[in-house]
Amino acid sequence: MVATSHDVMPDIELYQPTDEATALALANTLGSDGWLLGGGQDTYGWLKDRNKTPAAMIELTQVDAWKGIKETADGVEIGAVTTITEIATNPLIQSRYALLSTAAGRVASPQIRNVGTLGGNLVQDTRCWYYRRGLDCYRAGGNICYADSPEGLNREHALFGSSRCVAVSPSDTAPALVALDATMVVSSVGGQRLIAAQDFFVGPARDITHMTVLNEGEILTAVRIPNTWANAEFYFEKVADRNVWDFALVNVAAAFKVSGGTIEDARIVCGAVECVPRRLDAVEDAIRGQQRSEQLAEEVASIASAGARPLNYNHFKVPLMENLVKRAIRG
Repeated sequence: MVATSHDVMPDIELYQPTDEATALALANTLGSDGWLLGGGQDTYGWLKDRNKTPAAMIELTQVDAWKGIKETADGVEIGAVTTITEIATNPLIQSRYALLSTAAGRVASPQIRNVGTLGGNLVQDTRCWYYRRGLDCYRAGGNICYADSPEGLNREHALFGSSRCVAVSPSDTAPALVALDATMVVSSVGGQRLIAAQDFFVGPARDITHMTVLNEGEILTAVRIPNTWANAEFYFEKVADRNVWDFALVNVAAAFKVSGGTIEDARIVCGAVECVPRRLDAVEDAIRGQQRSEQLAEEVASIASAGARPLNYNHFKVPLMENLVKRAIRG
């Protein structure tokens, strides 16, 4: 009798469609049994640890219609299976939407960026280690949040929006796209849905088992960025334990329209402080029409963290978040 190693990949069917219609038909037919595969950087850890057990994988990277970056009459459209490296280095993105190219350049490591896709970075599941270990937490269908407990290790978890689950969104590109007022193109056999980036991500109060609005059979196929914020003044900063590979402890993505030193409009979004990218509407309202200055940044910083509910080990995120917002405002 031959023992089976735990590290041997389980038997899974692999589908590699090359056109949109076939990919969408497979997603529709397989439903929850089908795992959508982009670059695979998040996928294989789940499969190796046996914490996800799909019957089949649908590889999307051969669907050319969902690749590449193209200029449109209203802005730019990025295919969801475009690699992170392509986004970070694309001249059009760098010149008009540098907020996104900078954020993309801070994702993981060069090796992962070369393979990982924009869609994968946006729809990846949370990195909470209790959930990832396969424990029966609320997000996994259980009746406890191990992170939000007296003994819980919650240094990287949420300051806001917790409802039974205190996990955060791990994406670096998501806050940038919310700040840029992007639109997500979601496709299925029934047609397309256009969803504002800010509405694409959902918290546990709405759906504790999913982090996006994607339904079974739906695929994020493209992201559209309007000209609204093209060539604005941008600021992106990510603080992590290590400069390479690590997920953010807190990041900030901001876009400003400034004239004569006056902030005419702004969008400021923080990541890794909530299950969704957190739009700082109150800060935006406070600085709109104000002269951009160190004093203004100091005055509004505390607004950014208003309502925060730190856990046992993540109190440091409050001043960190405030300082990142200050740095963004003063430029």
